[in-house]
Amino acid sequence: MKHIKLLLLLFVISTQAQQGGMWVPSLLNGMNESEMKSLGMKISAKDIYDANNSSLKDAVPHFNGGCTSEVISPQGLILTNHHCGYGAIQNHSTVEHDYLQDGFWAYKMEDELPNKGMVVTFVVRIEDVTSKIMEGVDALNDEAQKQKKIQENIQLYSEKLPKESWQENKIRTFFDGNQYLLFVTETYKDVRLVGAPPSSIGKFGSDTDNWVWPRHTGDFSLFRIYADKNNRPAEYSKDNVPYKPKHFLPISTKGIKENDFTMVMGYPGRTQEYLPSFAVEQIVNDLNPAKIEIRDAALKVQDGFMRKDQAIKIQYASKYASVANYWKKWIGESKGLKKSNAVAIKQKFEADFMKRVAKAGKQAEYGNLLSEFEKNYAAIKDYAVARDYFSEVVLRNTELLSFGFKLYQLEQVYNSKGEQSFNDRKNNLIASFEDSYKDFNAQVDEKVFEQLIQLYATKSPKQFLPSSLENINASSLAKEIYSTSSLTSYAKLQELLSGDAKSVIEKMNNDKGFQLVKSLADAYFEKIAPTYNELDLKNSALQRTYMKAIVELFPNDRIFPDANSTLRVTYGQVKGYAPQDAVYYEPVTYLEGVMEKYVPNDYEFDVPQKLIDLYNKKDYGTYAQNGKLPVCFIATNHTTGGNSGSPAIDAKGNLIGLNFDRVWEGTMSDIYYSPDICRNIMVDIRYVLFIIDKYAGAKNIINELTIRK
Repeated sequence: MKHIKLLLLLFVISTQAQQGGMWVPSLLNGMNESEMKSLGMKISAKDIYDANNSSLKDAVPHFNGGCTSEVISPQGLILTNHHCGYGAIQNHSTVEHDYLQDGFWAYKMEDELPNKGMVVTFVVRIEDVTSKIMEGVDALNDEAQKQKKIQENIQLYSEKLPKESWQENKIRTFFDGNQYLLFVTETYKDVRLVGAPPSSIGKFGSDTDNWVWPRHTGDFSLFRIYADKNNRPAEYSKDNVPYKPKHFLPISTKGIKENDFTMVMGYPGRTQEYLPSFAVEQIVNDLNPAKIEIRDAALKVQDGFMRKDQAIKIQYASKYASVANYWKKWIGESKGLKKSNAVAIKQKFEADFMKRVAKAGKQAEYGNLLSEFEKNYAAIKDYAVARDYFSEVVLRNTELLSFGFKLYQLEQVYNSKGEQSFNDRKNNLIASFEDSYKDFNAQVDEKVFEQLIQLYATKSPKQFLPSSLENINASSLAKEIYSTSSLTSYAKLQELLSGDAKSVIEKMNNDKGFQLVKSLADAYFEKIAPTYNELDLKNSALQRTYMKAIVELFPNDRIFPDANSTLRVTYGQVKGYAPQDAVYYEPVTYLEGVMEKYVPNDYEFDVPQKLIDLYNKKDYGTYAQNGKLPVCFIATNHTTGGNSGSPAIDAKGNLIGLNFDRVWEGTMSDIYYSPDICRNIMVDIRYVLFIIDKYAGAKNIINELTIRK
């Protein structure tokens, strides 16, 4: 019996060790394929990625540059998250036809709604081009010159390497500049909204439940890709036809259970798994706290207005969700890094690293890496904090300041390139500002400004602040700027930008809002950016060498490249977890949990009456399991931002769910992945089908799908 228990313990440890990682799909043969099969996978690596034949990668396009989607029918129907389609749903919404509140369903193709500027991008093939990109680089000694040469080579080979006329070559760096891969892609530009549940389903739990388990959110929306008559990418046209995919995902309604194999494919945005301990310590102690405080202040102001005014709620819905997303993520990330002792674990790894350096006789090459990291991260701290204040307050969370910064850049174009370039940029700005001001509310933004400019003046490192922020009265400054500045409305902005270059620049420099932005930007570019960029470049060079050393000195470790918005595969198992003492979370939630959280007319936890009726009748169709309707589940797949909308795929290559989040305790997986507490959250495909079928009555959509029961 003891022997059996020991074997079981070893099995658990080994399967945990095999989880985590974001792997390039063209490189799964060997170790990864063996691991995946040991976890229960029934298909082959070639079924996942095949450059010459239909494979899973052909059903997983990048959605609009920031999310992932999956093709689920032979007529180009794609599934992604509700929050990924949120901007499009919002754009089609009005107070009279509020698709955010009521949902939207196209019961025939002619009712599908076009979305200007929306794209999806497929990967056609992946090739290693490291030797080409590194041509002439090693002969250079200066890091800036090396980076310049690399960029020149990327530009050259992006144009030179073979592709079809409608395709693109994209070259991306891996392992911190030690490898370069070419992605040949196809981008489709006619993408139409097909269906979305109301926010009370698609965003159920809203910001309270964001990054939290147990979760009960039906986070999905449906779009369709259209192509020209040759099935190639084309701009929107009435003559376009539904795209015919090389592969689409069949759907399994068999259901899942603990320890089942799961795989997630998608486009994870950014991870930093190989940072030294000094960098992680700085993130936890300095950078995250500053950003959290700024966004917390902005969110409180916006939330107060949104709860009182439906029009403002629609205006700010997408912006608020975007700001709140990373605010809460950073809180969870810091919590997880502390709980898992990530800094201490990295320090232990670094001690082992130095022993291996000595054993390999590589002191001259790698011996000073960690001491150089320590020195550089100490030197960059204040600059990094000041940079985050500028970025968070000026560029991201105060709209008037972000508008003003675009005008600041316009003035720089005039100073550096002359009047013709100025006019070209000005005309483009005027056009783009129209959309920006559609969802701008000066009353809300003034109160956000008041809070954030006070934080900037009192919390950002003093040595970098401009004189305009000395001894300010934030309330008085806000009133002065928002009552006089032309940046508070699109009509005033158009007037500000009318005339020749000199008169426009003169008017801009007389504007109180622009004057403040200019003082902040000048201080940033004169006092902060040069030194930050210099130190950051040194750290990048050190990180490249450190990564090379890790691969060289730890040959038997599972080392995957950090995420960089390229197509990746991650795999694991359905598993619950224990976030703290005496607490254990089951891996599946059910519709009962929605009703337990239900608060009538609440901003976050209201439930549509029709869903309540279906629940009361237990009218679940064929989608229930043991009389209960599954809603969400968790697994050990290693995901991050960009994996939103990624397909959750079973052992046989069927779609079983839709990735949309991570558990709060495990958001530190961007920096340090732990199989003990890192879990990705997926909406169960049976809940998606139930909402489409029983709630929306969209049988036309159900009839398109290949459902394996």
